[in-house]
Amino acid sequence: MNLRVVHHPANTLGEGVLWCEREQALYWTDIHAATLWRHRPANGEVRRWTMPERLGCLALCETEGWLLLGLASRLAFFRPDDETLLPLMEVESGLPTRLNDGACDRQGRFVFGTLHEPAPGETRQPIGAFYRLNADLTLERLNLPGVGISNSLAFSPDGRTMYFCDSPSRVIQCCDYGDRCGEPRVFARIDDPRGEPDGSAVDAQGFLWNAQWGLGQVVRYAPDGQVDRVVPVPAAQPTRPAFGGRGLDTLYVTSARDGLSADALASQSQAGALFAVEAGVAGLPEPRFRGSPPGAAS
Repeated sequence: MNLRVVHHPANTLGEGVLWCEREQALYWTDIHAATLWRHRPANGEVRRWTMPERLGCLALCETEGWLLLGLASRLAFFRPDDETLLPLMEVESGLPTRLNDGACDRQGRFVFGTLHEPAPGETRQPIGAFYRLNADLTLERLNLPGVGISNSLAFSPDGRTMYFCDSPSRVIQCCDYGDRCGEPRVFARIDDPRGEPDGSAVDAQGFLWNAQWGLGQVVRYAPDGQVDRVVPVPAAQPTRPAFGGRGLDTLYVTSARDGLSADALASQSQAGALFAVEAGVAGLPEPRFRGSPPGAAS
């Protein structure tokens, strides 16, 4: 499986990629550039929007034309057509954290996590958390342990298992999922100390695809946590996979240049690109957030 470059904006920290079936378009973010990107593969169109602060994650909405954004400090709704931004609520105000990974569950609720941003000389601490924004726009903290860097949020096809991780632990966890989260259990470990688990996606067969930061690969895990296949990525820091295309059988992968040395960048000319490969299996339609922006018609 050889990945090809779909678009190469040299993202500093490309992340959060997802496929909108209605628009037949990809959305993703360059977190550190506070930029939202959209790409339509059918005609090659590319657009971008500058956000008021870093954009950690995003979700599609059931309400036509809207996105739900996880900005660094808050949640907000955004309508790309006219650039309307509706701030919703702050998250972890007063803590040295920002929003990071996020995904909608099968019930249309937005689950997201935060990460600790230590000051220079400080050590990252597990003071971040996982949250769920419900359709009535109430926010709840999930009953899961604290994290230093939230990542790998994804849900099984039946919605009864949630995958997640604290990236520095190099362990992907899972738990029974419903109104509350069950006891976390180990799903898979990354033994190579050079790498960490980053974003994930689940295919229609219930296998988890995980982008592995520092290792230049996406790994497909069977539902029992066994490695099914390894897809090399021509960039050391892949960040998140997503299924797209008309058959939902193209695997798209974002990547990052953040933290790479000049020598590493010289040898990784495609770092920061958006990649694609025909996966040989189909993904699932991206769940949409079922809550409505205040004052917007459903």
